[in-house]
Amino acid sequence: MSAPSVWCRLASTTQKALNLQLTRSVWTRKIKVNIYPSLEERLEELDHTREDPEVYAPVDIGLPERKPSRKAQLGQRLEHVKALRRNAELESQARKAELTLDLDTVNNAWEKASAPHHISALAHHYGIFGDLFGKYAYFRPRVPLSVSYDYDEQTVSPVYRGNVLKPKETAAEPKVQFESSPDDLWTLILTNPDGNLYENDKECLHWFVGNIQGGKLETGEVICNYLQPFPPRGTGYHRYVFVLYKQEKRIDFSEFKKEQPCLLLKERSFSTLDFYRQMQDEVTPAGLAWFQADWDSSLTDFFHNILQMREPLYEYDFPDMYMAPQKHFPLRRQFDRYLDMHRDPKQINKEILLKRLNGINPLEREPPVHPFPAALPIDTELTSWEKKEIKRERIGAGKYYDLYRGSNRPKA
Repeated sequence: MSAPSVWCRLASTTQKALNLQLTRSVWTRKIKVNIYPSLEERLEELDHTREDPEVYAPVDIGLPERKPSRKAQLGQRLEHVKALRRNAELESQARKAELTLDLDTVNNAWEKASAPHHISALAHHYGIFGDLFGKYAYFRPRVPLSVSYDYDEQTVSPVYRGNVLKPKETAAEPKVQFESSPDDLWTLILTNPDGNLYENDKECLHWFVGNIQGGKLETGEVICNYLQPFPPRGTGYHRYVFVLYKQEKRIDFSEFKKEQPCLLLKERSFSTLDFYRQMQDEVTPAGLAWFQADWDSSLTDFFHNILQMREPLYEYDFPDMYMAPQKHFPLRRQFDRYLDMHRDPKQINKEILLKRLNGINPLEREPPVHPFPAALPIDTELTSWEKKEIKRERIGAGKYYDLYRGSNRPKA
């Protein structure tokens, strides 16, 4: 191999190594200093989307925005301002701080003006578009979607954008309302991107109603019956997303139809992305609402009696804390606490429990502790580590935390 080719390879290798940790030189008080790039600059270099922004640009897959003409908007605003100025009673109430606003009117104005943009931003924040439609697709919900659950005769649990509902509140089929022309067709899907127990890359389908005519849910074809949310214990909050699609025509959903009632969770595996890819010429996302739910005690009976399965229980396995090898003569360490670090925690808990049981009588009330145990005197002839240990035991610190229970805990 010739010398020039070797030099070229060394130069390219050096350039690749330098690209991983570039520096720039600046002069500070006549001293040349090398400054490493910030985290933002490093992330910008690793961003592959900047090579061709048009390819990776987000795509709006929703309904187009119908804007009235600028002339009509200005005319409506002028008429509104003139009407306010002519209303002397309104001005009087405003000056006396007695003016009240109708929240329904405010909400209707918000839904027509800013709601699609605000809801879309919230959906981005919750990661809904990325988990349902892929990394570069989104939509602005142009059709306001009203969803509510009747918990009992007096209580209604509405669904907004990310509010928390308990599974017992969502046991029954919800009421769904939205504005529609009499001849328009719609599809409503309720899916959980966090709750598939069998396939991690799929969702759990909770409800699927197609060919809804005129916004009346009872006219639709039930493709998959409603199944209440069932976030397993230990998995935290799950997102339950209602997506409303506008259909171009009546669709044959026999490919997606499930046996009624569908209680096999494997049959409810669903992918919104695959569904939309297949039906994108016939449906368009138009409405969006979602809520969160976590486990409650009502799900135990649901798993046993409805799904006919054992209730799953998830626990997080925390990694063992790193422990340096034990030394014979640790310097600057309180030796009794150092030895406790290398003992079995179960043995320490057993000693604390026996100490607690020796000081109480099961037939009598637990004796009260001193209100200020840290202020009690300690024998001055004891060693420093013994004094610290006595103080920790008195205030219930460290391993002595379980020595006291409830309101009988001492104050430090």
